[in-house]
Amino acid sequence: MQQTKEEFVDAPVVQHPIECEAPNDQVASESLVTSNIKYMIVGILFGIVFVKAEVISWYRIQEMFRLHSFHMYGIIGTAVVVGMISVFLIKKFNIKTMQGEKVVFHDKTFHWGNIIGGLMFGLGWAITGACPGPLFAQIGSGFLVVIVTLLSAIFGTWVYGLLRDKLPH
Repeated sequence: MQQTKEEFVDAPVVQHPIECEAPNDQVASESLVTSNIKYMIVGILFGIVFVKAEVISWYRIQEMFRLHSFHMYGIIGTAVVVGMISVFLIKKFNIKTMQGEKVVFHDKTFHWGNIIGGLMFGLGWAITGACPGPLFAQIGSGFLVVIVTLLSAIFGTWVYGLLRDKLPH
């Protein structure tokens, strides 16, 4: 049975069986094909922007970590400002999702694990010259050695999933 947009607007928040750090409160179900095509198009456009802005450049990333250039800091800073403005506008004008659902922002609690994880992430980024976003754009641009970084990231995520219950949160 297909629901109307009006039903989604006032729909109750869905309780998930496993509460995660970033819950998804989406109520509307999407077709697997439609959803994947939508995200594939956005991913391709995102990759093109990364390539054109030189975000995938190992040299640019090393410049950033050596404090030799403002290029990457400017891009990251711009993304932070755009994100802040977007969240402000979503909250101020009560902007809904494309399915007409309310956007819910969950409070975040501080955990020392975030600091440790951020340091590990930054160290891996500095060593490999890649973070998860540009990995696929780097591979798509022909830097096939980055497949090793991608496999390492997948393995690290798998190990975290295995150890998650034993780690302090």
